Amino acid sequence: MDLAEIQKQIKVRCGTIDNASGLLFLLSVLLEECGELATAVRREEATAKEEVVDVIFCALSIANLLAADVDNLLQEKYLQKGFEEVTKSWTDIPG
Repeated sequence: MDLAEIQKQIKVRCGTIDNASGLLFLLSVLLEECGELATAVRREEATAKEEVVDVIFCALSIANLLAADVDNLLQEKYLQKGFEEVTKSWTDIPG
């Protein structure tokens, strides 16, 4: 299953409750999951892998409410451009 299909399945399974919950609620859940991921990474816990999935799930739920085609947008923004073009604003990364 590709990313577009996963996003579609999330919309089918969770779209009604996501619509009822709204963007701000989903954003708060995403931020909570990001915090859990940060904690797991910092502590080098095995649960970090699961937290990554939680973050992606929340982000895809938000994308669905925004009608954002994540698969195509990721390709356009990051994969169809040269590495230097993508990273030119990443000034805090040692080169």
